Amino acid sequence: MIIKNIAAFDGQHCETTTTGTLLRQLDINLSEPMLFGLGEGLAFIFWKMKAMDYPFIGGRVKPDVLTQNICRHLKLDLVSQETTSISKAWENVTQQLDKGIVVGLKLDCYYLEYFSHAIHFAGHYAAMYGYDQNNAYMVDTCQQGALVKTSLKSLASARAAKGPMSSKNLSYTITKTSRTFDLQVAIQEAIRNNANAYLNPPINNINFKGIKKASTQIIKWFKSSRDITGDFSGAAALMEKAGTGGALFRNLYRDFLKESFALLKHELLEEAHQDFIGIAGDWTEVSKLFLKTSETKDIKYIEQASEKMNLLSSKEKEAMEKLARI
Repeated sequence: MIIKNIAAFDGQHCETTTTGTLLRQLDINLSEPMLFGLGEGLAFIFWKMKAMDYPFIGGRVKPDVLTQNICRHLKLDLVSQETTSISKAWENVTQQLDKGIVVGLKLDCYYLEYFSHAIHFAGHYAAMYGYDQNNAYMVDTCQQGALVKTSLKSLASARAAKGPMSSKNLSYTITKTSRTFDLQVAIQEAIRNNANAYLNPPINNINFKGIKKASTQIIKWFKSSRDITGDFSGAAALMEKAGTGGALFRNLYRDFLKESFALLKHELLEEAHQDFIGIAGDWTEVSKLFLKTSETKDIKYIEQASEKMNLLSSKEKEAMEKLARI
């Protein structure tokens, strides 16, 4: 069963690409920045566990929450299913596909055969629009090829993977309800919610406090690393291209604020938009310094990145304080 004429969402981030594809089936066409903003997506986390080769630097809210927020603001019905059973997990997907409904999946991208870099990350998303005896047909980010396929065996492994951010064969669908949404009201609520959550982190490794903490921890990481080249080149690629704590999510939020200002004409939105132009550029510079660190193994570059991150902590806090007053 393959759904014909699929309206694939052209996105850079996996969860917005996946949810955007599901929304297009409902004739809801919003930009990726708008989806990210309505998802109250901007955040930061610096996370290190003994089992991890190197720290995880994240730049968005935790997996699943983004789509939940989008559906709440757009008055849509989100149905998620999880199971430890491989056969039941497959049935959950095929039941929907056989009815012509595209399904969102959460996966470990390491097992996906089309993925350009084989790394374990169990918080990846893709939309599935069909299957045959051998393959699953998917919509992924533009970086991964957009319309792609992977073997059913690899898909089962990706869905059932365990580890940080994983779920139990999570699949989800979205349907319309009898309620209608007001986009301008949704934007204002999402901005205030995101700003208030950002400004009140429950622990010190999250949001602006997390950026400040990371600014010192990355120097400790450099000094203890057994593979400076691999660690910091990998982190640089993820930060810039996947958005895990780098410019991609800041670029999305910057553009969300620009779209929001065009609709709401609130001067604080324009001010915050200008702030995020600089913030996104600074994060790109941080990722470049990580890359330079990997190439030279010279501590001065990670020290420069540390200084920039310390300043970014204050810059993001000030920008979000403006948005809390929207």
